[in-house]
Amino acid sequence: MDTQQRIGEEGPIPFRSSRFFCVGSKWYFTTREGFDSGPFDSRERAEIGLRRFLHVVRLLPEEQTTH
Repeated sequence: MDTQQRIGEEGPIPFRSSRFFCVGSKWYFTTREGFDSGPFDSRERAEIGLRRFLHVVRLLPEEQTTH
């Protein structure tokens, strides 16, 4: 769980959980939109998958990411 204040945040720190989870021996990541991606063979591979996902999302036009 993330217990640190983020840049620009004020007030109490909200509850946060990890984006990564393991089912059996396979790893997954989840997005704020409720999308789960995986399985990956390790947490490290899931972290790479999340970075790739975020890179692609940043390339989308603004209007597509707000719907």
